[in-house]
Amino acid sequence: MLTTRRELLAALAALGLPLPLAAREEVISLEWSDLIPGGDGGMSLSALRQLGVVEHDQAGGLSTGFDQEEAAAVTTDYNGKIVRLPGFVVPLDFDATGITAFILAPFVGACIHVPPPPANQLVFVTTERPYESKGLYEPVNVTGMFGTAATGTQLAQIGYALSADRIEPYG
Repeated sequence: MLTTRRELLAALAALGLPLPLAAREEVISLEWSDLIPGGDGGMSLSALRQLGVVEHDQAGGLSTGFDQEEAAAVTTDYNGKIVRLPGFVVPLDFDATGITAFILAPFVGACIHVPPPPANQLVFVTTERPYESKGLYEPVNVTGMFGTAATGTQLAQIGYALSADRIEPYG
């Protein structure tokens, strides 16, 4: 028996039937600044430089002693919506076929070589279909159901979650 919306939609698509109107939700293309209440912008490269944060190619390997910027407010404007957000993959869980859970970050090296951005600039992504990453330097677009969800990992505190239906190279 079909128990979830995704299973129902997958079954309809497999049969070649038209999807119900609710399933054809418009995808909202987000920018990182959209995830900050009030839209006062995300962490730009110039802001990172002013904080004294090293750029990825200057880090020289794993850095220690970096603290995550204090958590900021999150927005609930996109809860339950289908969104597309570009970013970089920081793998968390993977198997032989690919990555099944990762942090989507706004810049290369976030959470690994430089201090993590604030929680409202990180998204915890899960996917049923493992993603075969080409590396940390590859930007991606992630599309799926979005929402606020406070999550903590060894790398950072995260303010959002996204259940990915599609992960594809950016561009």
